[in-house]
Amino acid sequence: QVQLVESGGGLVQAGGSLRLSCRASELTFSNCATGWFRQAPGKEREFVATLSRSAGTTDYADSVKGRFTISRDNGKNTVYLQMNTLKAEDTAVYYCVAGRRWSMINTLGQVDYWGQGTQVTVSS
Repeated sequence: QVQLVESGGGLVQAGGSLRLSCRASELTFSNCATGWFRQAPGKEREFVATLSRSAGTTDYADSVKGRFTISRDNGKNTVYLQMNTLKAEDTAVYYCVAGRRWSMINTLGQVDYWGQGTQVTVSS
């Protein structure tokens, strides 16, 4: 059974940084498109970042461009989201995702696997 397990969330002050990690079991990330979505209280789940299967291409939501970086370590079968210059509006539950059907993941419908989520809270 495929499992994605996130870690690294927490409470940080505005302007600070966090790095989220996502490890997979029964799934090899180098064979998948991967990404991160987030959901803030009272809002819909939204796309944050994606990394292509080859790890050669990335895409980001406009709201995080220049501040967040997605990457992958094939040896550890782990995907990361480095988040810098955090803002209060980045507060949300962050979900790691993976998909086999698409080269990248930008929409909810492209996701095959979800992690359980990790809370990120940015205090202003």
